[in-house]
Amino acid sequence: MTNKVDYQRPPVRVALIGLGRAMLEDHYAVFKAHPAMFKVVAACDLLKERRDRIAVDFPNCRMFRQYKDLLDERDIDLVDIATCSNDHVKHALASLSKGFWTLLESPMSLTFDDAQILRGAAMKAKNRLIVMHRGLFDADFQLAKLAMSDSRLGELYQIKVRREDYIRRDDWQAVKRMGGGAAYYAMPDLILQALRLLPMQPIQMWSELKRVASLGDAEDYVHVSLKTRGAVSADIEFNGGVLEPERGPSFEIRGDRGVFKVRPGATEGTLTVIDPAFSFPRRRSSVRTPEIKDLHESFNVVDIPFQLPKGTMHGISAFWKHVYDTVRTAAPFPIALEDSIEAVKFSHLMKKTSPFGK
Repeated sequence: MTNKVDYQRPPVRVALIGLGRAMLEDHYAVFKAHPAMFKVVAACDLLKERRDRIAVDFPNCRMFRQYKDLLDERDIDLVDIATCSNDHVKHALASLSKGFWTLLESPMSLTFDDAQILRGAAMKAKNRLIVMHRGLFDADFQLAKLAMSDSRLGELYQIKVRREDYIRRDDWQAVKRMGGGAAYYAMPDLILQALRLLPMQPIQMWSELKRVASLGDAEDYVHVSLKTRGAVSADIEFNGGVLEPERGPSFEIRGDRGVFKVRPGATEGTLTVIDPAFSFPRRRSSVRTPEIKDLHESFNVVDIPFQLPKGTMHGISAFWKHVYDTVRTAAPFPIALEDSIEAVKFSHLMKKTSPFGK
């Protein structure tokens, strides 16, 4: 993740708001592992035992129970927010009003209108808002992007995006009134992955929400279909009730000569295609009475390993490397805020149009 250039600039001084599972696993673990790039200088959580965990690694870190008190500090470069989804807008607006770089855990908001409010606040703060979409940096997604341009698949007609698990959630993410539900905690990344893969913008969406294994009242199953004006459509599904032996590929790219598949998190997938050296004999269909025979043709099908190019940055460390470069060197962040707003639009629409989501 790091190189010589990283050490020529001081580490990003980070203030943490919300010391829950997402913060400790996807954010804080990177800060601990890369002290030359990030330094935790302030932390806020209502629970003292959570704040004490931070103090073990950063004994000079300033601790707060209330986020407003933390935001009165000045020696901060980046405010990292990983609180309950229904508090995201409030906390991000407060941080942006102070002029801080603000990183917001997905979803950026629960409604499209609130996303637009955040957009306005970000513009006033010199576009210092970053929303965390780690899925766009995953190795399997990057492989899927490369496969989209592989001519051995033939004419593409369908993209499948899947994330499967089996978890009986009993935290606030399983509770509707707290902004929980897979449409918010899982689908923004999956929607953005599909939008990046589709050759054109969708014009129609169908969705359904269900509760399968979750212990709360919010959905843990979301199924979405996106249709474009072209031949390629997207089928997207998050399912929190799939047993491990039954889980399938995270991405499938289907064409008229084969399919690309990759497992979750893998750096290598497989093209299963009609032998590229084979060409079908020319013929055409007929309306005449057909002969009584099998219409299947004989041809070879080959499995071709498909790997990320050596040295490709991927995963959570790649996301945070871009954050560092954006804050410290003013490099453009690879995910535009408009993309995050688009993800909110789709998630909100899923909730709004489903009887289960209300």
